[in-house]
Order: sequence, then C-alpha cells, then structure tokens
Amino acid sequence: MTIGVEATAASGMQPRRFAIVGVGGYIAPRHLRAIRETGNEIIAALDPSDSVGILDSYSYDTAYFREFERFDRHLEKLRRRGAGAEYVSICSPNYLHDAHMRFALRIGAHAICEKPLVINPWNLKPLLELADEHQKRIYAVLQLRYHPTIQALRKRVAAESSTHQHTIDLTYITPRGRWYLNSWKGNVEQSGGLATNIGIHFFDMLIWIFGTVQTSRVHLNTPTRVAGFLQLERACVRWFLSINQDDLPAHARSKGKTTYRNISVDGEDLEFSEGFTDLHTELYRQVLAGNGFGPEDARASIELAHAIRVAQPVAPGTEGHPFLSGRNNG
Repeated sequence: MTIGVEATAASGMQPRRFAIVGVGGYIAPRHLRAIRETGNEIIAALDPSDSVGILDSYSYDTAYFREFERFDRHLEKLRRRGAGAEYVSICSPNYLHDAHMRFALRIGAHAICEKPLVINPWNLKPLLELADEHQKRIYAVLQLRYHPTIQALRKRVAAESSTHQHTIDLTYITPRGRWYLNSWKGNVEQSGGLATNIGIHFFDMLIWIFGTVQTSRVHLNTPTRVAGFLQLERACVRWFLSINQDDLPAHARSKGKTTYRNISVDGEDLEFSEGFTDLHTELYRQVLAGNGFGPEDARASIELAHAIRVAQPVAPGTEGHPFLSGRNNG
C-alpha cells in the first residue's frame, strides 16, 4: 500500500506512477515527500546503498534495487504490461544525470532531474533530440523560481526601467566535513565543482531575475571556496561560495547556525530562508500540470557554471566580494 495515495483515489484521479533513482541520497527525501503530497505512487527505486529505510515512510510496496540492470529490467517489464513508470525522479550524482535522463526517456517516462541536468553544456542538445524522439519531457529542478520572495523580486525588477542597475552580494556558506572532498562531490569531473554543485541554483535565480550574463570573472577557485564577479543585464554581482566552516560569520555562529545564506540587493538583505526546503512539492505540482521548466531554461546557468570551472582566476580589485579578504587558498 502506498501511503498518501488515498486522497487521490477519493477524488477519482488515478495516481501517477513514479520511479526514483538515487533514493538513498541527500536530496531524495524532498522528492519522496513531493510525490506523496501530490497524491502519487513510487513503484520502483534504485540506489547502490541499501540505507533506504526511508521508503517505508512512503510505501511498503516499492520495488527496490541496488543494481541498475535489475531496475532497468523491472521497469521495462512493467512498461510492456502497460504499467510502467510515467515519471522518473533523478537524484543520483551529477555525472550520472545525463545517462539517467536518457534511460527515463527510453522507457517512455518523463524525467524530473536535480541540478545540474548536465555538467557540460554541449550535452544538452542530444538530450533535447532524444526527448523529441520519444515525445517525452525533461523537467529541470529549478525550485528557487517557485519561492514567493524570489518571484516578488523578479516581478519588481521587471516593472523597473530596463536601464536600472542593481548591486548584488551573494554569499552562501554551507560547511561540509572531510568526507565531502573524498566523495564524488569533491571530484570536479563528477560534480562540476562548487560553482556547479552548490552554486548553480543561485546563478539560475540571478539570471532569471536580472538577465543574461554580460561578463564573468573568477577571483578564487579552490576545492572549498569559489568566488567571482558577474555583470548581468540589470545587475552587477559579487559572489562567494564556501564549504569551509571557518567562513561562517561570527553572528551566525553565535546563533548556532551551521549555514549562512545571504543575498543583498542594493544593500537590503533578501530573506528567503523560510520555505527553502519546501519548494519541491510546488515544483511537482507544476510538472504534473505540464508547466515545469526544461533544459533550455537551465542552459544559461549550466553554461555559466562551466565557464567558471574553466576560467583562470584574476585579481579581484574593487570587484571582490567582502569575504575574500584574507582568504586566498584552501
């Protein structure tokens, strides 16, 4: 029995069938909850780690696989019976997203994929061609676009003169332990590096609100810190991303906070911490209504993250983020 499907059945709507890849990972619980809260069912799950007891909170009937080959065979068998997955939620490591989206399309399912869709922008075109070939859609998880505060800011900026320029400081510090650099996340070829793995949602948000990238300069790029400057159509942005606990501001530490997330727009802090982890359900509602964001929506942030990854850092000068002072390595 799938927990949470009763309301859908009572309304006369048939639950949609989902499979999930990477169910044992960090982000998967948000997808599991979104599937349940939209009244749908999880028919199959894949993860090479068998620490997947969380599935019992959502369904006792989900078929679980450690090996991709058996997962593939099971879903293909269901497809031939007319009971295959209609959507595949992809929460696997970044470097596997491409292959798992192609798998979803080939079994006749739409793909809902976590960031980044791909690490290298030139891999988008073959995915779009395959989606067109199978007449299925790829949905990018760009959840910040559903945050009410972000939507309000975009509406405000759109109403302003097109020549008005904003000044933005983006700071995101989310400390990670030693395990991080020894996992796939610390491998640039597998994760895309910090700008891709922890920064891409923020880059997408900024581009969505303030327009296309005119100039990008990187001031610092190490395994634990990356920083730079962006000139967008309607804003100049100083940005700083870190997984180093030493970068947490004293006022955040004094309040017992383990993460510091701040965006300052023209000197005014933009508060959007509340509801930050609850956006996936709204994203799923939009996807199920056919209104989600696709690969072309994600393209600009993927291209920017790639450009940051391969850029040669330059001296910050007056464009440097305030947190750069005294932080040149590590």
